[in-house]
Amino acid sequence: MAQTATKHRQESDAKESQQQSHGHFCWNELMTRDIEGAKRFYKDTIGWSFEGMPMPEGGTYWIAKLNGEHVAGLFSLHDPQYKDVPESWMSYLAVDDVDARVAIARKAGAELMKPIFDVPDVGRIAILRQPGGAGVAWMTPMPRQR
Repeated sequence: MAQTATKHRQESDAKESQQQSHGHFCWNELMTRDIEGAKRFYKDTIGWSFEGMPMPEGGTYWIAKLNGEHVAGLFSLHDPQYKDVPESWMSYLAVDDVDARVAIARKAGAELMKPIFDVPDVGRIAILRQPGGAGVAWMTPMPRQR
């Protein structure tokens, strides 16, 4: 029994390490104007539960969970600064050094949508528009605490 638990933990740690390594998608976030409707939809159809996390500038960021694991986030577009942002899923790529990678991306034609910012205990984040126009987030994740 202990060997099975140890093996499962090692597989889980390896998966988490890969998800946080450079070039891998590490997070997905739904940007929506109807947080409660989205929460109901994903609860009823996928079985997610939600945990609120206060945001520094006010409001709540919702962590979607499945079987106790964090699987996605929900972000409200209710603030007027997001009036032109369409409801959509935003994918986050893990990068080794977000500041250095953004400098390279800008030289390659990407546009930084807002200044690079830090989220305590999460990581350093940049929101970009790649040359073709698609939005993407890059993040240098903080090591997860156990």
